[in-house]
Amino acid sequence: MRLFGLEITRQKSLPASVGTLTTPSSRGGWFSVIRESFGGAWQRNVELRNDDVLTYAAVFACVTLIASDIAKLPFRLVSKDTHGIWHEADSPAFSPVLRKPNHYQTRIDFFSHWMFSLLIHGNTYVLKERDSRGLVVALYVLDPLRTRPMVASNGDVYYSLSQDALSGVEQTDIVVPAQEIIHDRINTLYHPLVGLSPLSASARAAGQGLSVQANSESFFSNGSNPGGILTFEGNLGDEERDKLTRDWEANYSGPNYGRVAVLGGAFKYMPMQVMSAVDADLIEQLRWTAENVCMAFKVPAYMINAGTPPAYNNIEALNQQYYSQCLQVLIESIELRCDEGLELPKPYGTEFDIDALLRMDTTSRMVAAEKFVGSGAGSPNEARKRFFDLPPVEGGDTPYLQEQNFSLSALSKRDAMADPWASRKPETKAPSQGDDDDPEVSEDQVENKALLFYRRRSA
Repeated sequence: MRLFGLEITRQKSLPASVGTLTTPSSRGGWFSVIRESFGGAWQRNVELRNDDVLTYAAVFACVTLIASDIAKLPFRLVSKDTHGIWHEADSPAFSPVLRKPNHYQTRIDFFSHWMFSLLIHGNTYVLKERDSRGLVVALYVLDPLRTRPMVASNGDVYYSLSQDALSGVEQTDIVVPAQEIIHDRINTLYHPLVGLSPLSASARAAGQGLSVQANSESFFSNGSNPGGILTFEGNLGDEERDKLTRDWEANYSGPNYGRVAVLGGAFKYMPMQVMSAVDADLIEQLRWTAENVCMAFKVPAYMINAGTPPAYNNIEALNQQYYSQCLQVLIESIELRCDEGLELPKPYGTEFDIDALLRMDTTSRMVAAEKFVGSGAGSPNEARKRFFDLPPVEGGDTPYLQEQNFSLSALSKRDAMADPWASRKPETKAPSQGDDDDPEVSEDQVENKALLFYRRRSA
């Protein structure tokens, strides 16, 4: 078998000691692209395919919103210093694959593809390409419908790959060990190696929304007229009735609605009662299905224009809520799996820069920067870089604090005195022996001069 142009023997990819390989159960088949909208729907030929469900606007909006929000975040190599703080780093061994994952995708394309596979199928399989040193130099997101995990009798995990020329898999049914695959999965409700897509919980709502739209399209294409009954005084044979029905539908429905129909004396047309969109709660039904989809994907409904926006206008708080309930677990899962998959040594790691997501408005940034520097938490240059993406300036690398602030240790020493609030007179220098020319200075004059000095410094 050949992988990335290299010959891989069966013994190397699958040792005989692992025993028999079995595929984990996935409750409906690993390669399933058809989802049951309710129990027993498949037996009744009621099916919802992934490509059909994705045509529903709410599903499409949730999937693309999550994928684009994660893919747009800068992904970088970081290292931990002696104080336990992570800083951006650069390494010729690990940084290139993070900037350019493979030969046909940019970083944004790669992570968008990663998230589409994860959200639609519940699993993302990433194949590693190594160089002669054993370092990972390229990453390829595999087709989840042509990849499956397999568990050996001794507990080892392997993956069966089908042919994929774009990803360097030249033959089919190649079995590779787990260390050559980065496997990201969500909602492992039935098996730790089998992820479950949010579409499983939202497929029925999406199908209902599609049905409402299809029926509405059919209704309005007939001039908002549901049809009617054509009666005949007398008897009609089956052939004549069928021909009359076909002729009537062809000539007086759809785009021909409104044409003049000339009927004989024996025929009578009775229109059916029109049901308004208000009576059918059409808009409310569509809103409910969209909110149900958002619930499964954990996306706030207002972010896809399916709900009412919150009354308060705090963009940072809204983005923080969206990050906490929807994106955080997905982001941290990718970071952790890349750390392990790229086999990064200490103190290296990978990290998404979430500041690009939780970006504040101009006024909030000004207030935050002022408090950041004024509290002594950081230097002006750190505030310029973090809040405004500006270069450093001379003299701005030192944190500042106002001089009237005292340290806790100084306050502790003051409180340990017998009378912490007693006024203290500054010590005066004793006159030197033989210095008879110096005029004598009273204690009151010394105290007044000292107070004047401290007042000038404070001003």
